[in-house]
Amino acid sequence: MDTYVERLQELDAATVHEAAGRTGHLAPSVRPIQQGVVVAGRAVTAECHPGDNLAIHRAILEAEPGDVLVAAARGHIAGYWGEIMAVAAQVRGITALVIDGGCRDVAAIRGRGFPVWSTGISVHGCVKLTAGQIQVPVVAAGVVVNPGDYVIADDDGVVVVEHARIAEVLDVADARTEKESEIMRRLAEGETTIDLMHMPGSRA
Repeated sequence: MDTYVERLQELDAATVHEAAGRTGHLAPSVRPIQQGVVVAGRAVTAECHPGDNLAIHRAILEAEPGDVLVAAARGHIAGYWGEIMAVAAQVRGITALVIDGGCRDVAAIRGRGFPVWSTGISVHGCVKLTAGQIQVPVVAAGVVVNPGDYVIADDDGVVVVEHARIAEVLDVADARTEKESEIMRRLAEGETTIDLMHMPGSRA
């Protein structure tokens, strides 16, 4: 496994977002269909024609084990992803789907343990007529995602880190995690957030 992915999996989306300078976060409309799951991986991208999910089927074939599919559907809510696609993805070792569009079969997908972050849920099916594009830069929920960029997603949302920045961002995130652990230790000993974070009104 990519060592950067291993390090990402030990973090959370909020910490990575802060470490990246508060950049790379997909719009809050992209939400998980499950709870308590953290995923990280390299992006395999798909650009969908509205109401057509052929590009995502093609992206499944392009992905390697551990990858995260990132599909751009321009916020269109339809069933771009369902149980059959989840099974196909799991067989190939794909980690998760992130889509700024809709999905369906959510109970079955949850039952199979395949993580999805989507803009919404819809029973409306998609056609498979327009190839779309795969493994090209896409804009998903307001963020440019390039093939090979790093993705972390959890209950708070989805954050994308440019490939060229991942080492720097991870180092900052690790330092931030250590600092926060120390703050929580000192809070447990009776200090206050006002003082520890040097807010207005601090006695420090």
